[in-house]
Amino acid sequence: PHDLLWLSDRDALEDVSEEWVASQWRPQLPVVVRRDVNREGRIPVGVRGMRRDQRAAGWANGTKVKRVVFPESLASRDLLVKSPFVSMPPVQGAIQLALCEWPWVWGITGSVGYALATEVPVLHAQSDLDLIIRCPERVAREALLEWQQVIGHLLCRADTQIETPQGAFALAEWLRDGRVLLKTNNGPQLVSDPWALKR
Repeated sequence: PHDLLWLSDRDALEDVSEEWVASQWRPQLPVVVRRDVNREGRIPVGVRGMRRDQRAAGWANGTKVKRVVFPESLASRDLLVKSPFVSMPPVQGAIQLALCEWPWVWGITGSVGYALATEVPVLHAQSDLDLIIRCPERVAREALLEWQQVIGHLLCRADTQIETPQGAFALAEWLRDGRVLLKTNNGPQLVSDPWALKR
C-alpha cells in the first residue's frame, strides 16, 4: 500500500466506475496501491483527482506496471530541497524529519507524496503531511513516542501510519489508547498488539 505505480496504457486500469477518471487520469499520472485482497493477480489501486473528494478505487494489470515509486524514496533530503514545493510547510516539515537519524525506514504518502513524485500541484500550505513507517519488527513504544513528539512540533499537521506485517495503524491512536484499528487486507480489526501474528 501507498506505492505509486505508472501504468503503460489506459487499458491497464480496470473496474473504475467514477466518471471523472476518464477525463482526469492518463497513464502519465500514477495510481496508488491500496489495501485489498488481490483478485486474479491484479493490483488494488486508487486514482487521485485534482480535488480532495475525487478518489476512485480500481484494479491494475500487474503486467502493465512500467514504473514504481516507493514512499521511502520521497523522504530523501536531496529530493525534498529540490522540489518546486520546497517552500510549502508540509515539505519543510519533511525536511526537518529527514535531518534526523531514525532507527527505521519512513516515507511520505498522501497529497505531499503524490506532488513530490509528479510535480502536480495537489498540495497547499495547509496540507497534512502523511507519513508511513515500515515496522516489520516490533518497535519500542518509547522510540515511536519520540517520533510523535517531533512531528507534533512541525510547521504542519502530520499523521503517521505504522506498517506491520499484519497491516497498518494510526500511531497517534495507538499511543493514546493502547488499542487501535489495524487496517488489514481483510478489513479493520481492533487490536492491542499490532505486531501479533494471527492464529
